[in-house]
Amino acid sequence: MTSLNDLLTLSLEDHTEEIIAEYIWIGGSGTDLRSKARTLPKPVSDPKLLPKWNYDGSSTGQAPGADSEVILYPQAIFRDPFRRGNNILVICDAYTPAGVPIPTNKRAAAAEIFATKEVAEEETWYGLEQEYTLLQKDVKWPLGWPVGGYPGPQGPYYCGTGADKAWGRDIVNAHYKACLYAGIQISGINGEVMPGQWEFQVGPSKGIAAADQLWAARYILERITEIAGVVLSLDPKPIEGDWNGAGCHTNYRWVETFGALNSSTLRIDLVPELLSPTCQVPE
Repeated sequence: MTSLNDLLTLSLEDHTEEIIAEYIWIGGSGTDLRSKARTLPKPVSDPKLLPKWNYDGSSTGQAPGADSEVILYPQAIFRDPFRRGNNILVICDAYTPAGVPIPTNKRAAAAEIFATKEVAEEETWYGLEQEYTLLQKDVKWPLGWPVGGYPGPQGPYYCGTGADKAWGRDIVNAHYKACLYAGIQISGINGEVMPGQWEFQVGPSKGIAAADQLWAARYILERITEIAGVVLSLDPKPIEGDWNGAGCHTNYRWVETFGALNSSTLRIDLVPELLSPTCQVPE
């Protein structure tokens, strides 16, 4: 008898050229991720060849009910680690039907900045360090912590090993491999200072591609935690008191036209829209 898993893992390539494209965008909070899927007649590798799509912005907090249509513009393509085959994940940004970026579309302004001659000549590189916390689904308390209680003090958990120090490693490793499969330039993972907290790194990546890859990696992580029955939190301070927070440290380097390599903290004056509210800029 056919099982649900048999159907979920069906390979389409032997039966049709059609593929499934999962369109992904940022919702009204500025951090929540939304997605929906559509069928395309054949494989696509260039986002410029993908059709635009629409959604009901009044249901995501991004448009009024009386004028709710929002248009998705495909911007980046990644291999789909869930459906696999020729199926794809598509990072999109959102516009009004008249082609105006909606207020929560920060990518459009960033793309304009990266396209300027000054920034293009600097050959901007980014390395992003995304920290996050895994929470127990029903109680929204960190994974591995006693419900309503606390583990031992911080110290042994950072890059720790063992059943009493590292909680959620299977999720972390599944995410690592899924990102590599997708084509994301994920460069590493590690356990963080607070138990139940982890980090992955994206980059070094050039320009706005770093942000597209970060959002794709966040989406993949959200989907994996959904499968695992665990809640993903990007809250910068998920637990009050003497427990580490979580941020997204942003490392920046640029190459001058004469070829010398320079390093700096993120130049907020050049790319104010690259960061999401959960990103932390090092001083």
